[in-house]
Amino acid sequence: MKRQQSGFTLIELIMVIVILGILSAFAVPKFADLAGDAERAATEGARAAVKSASGIVHASYLVNNAATVVLEDVTVDIVDGYVSGSDSAANGHICDAAGIEYPTEFTCTSAGTGPAVMTISLAGSTCSFTYTEALSTATPPTPAISTITGC
Repeated sequence: MKRQQSGFTLIELIMVIVILGILSAFAVPKFADLAGDAERAATEGARAAVKSASGIVHASYLVNNAATVVLEDVTVDIVDGYVSGSDSAANGHICDAAGIEYPTEFTCTSAGTGPAVMTISLAGSTCSFTYTEALSTATPPTPAISTITGC
């Protein structure tokens, strides 16, 4: 009489574990550095928000020719037609205009006077970029937004 086999043998189970181990050895390094990619993506998103906010504030300035602009209940100061890059502004600055959450997600610190340079960094990371206020001696005066560094 032949007996019907039920279940898996020990050899079959060991082979499956070995194959899964080999696959995971190749797959884990491929997906291990997702944190770095996420940090860069978050910083790129903030940089895009800064560029958009700068353009929107400038357009509003051209229409109203005022020293301040209100964006979604946030008043920001204008310097040479663009949003201020100084954290000592009487009202808001570029991080306020862009809706960047600081200090929880990003840090926004400025240095210099005329033009002020705002460094925007991802909290807990070295990823950052700078926003330099528009300079009145340039023709036309436009702010400078650097590329992302430190990622």
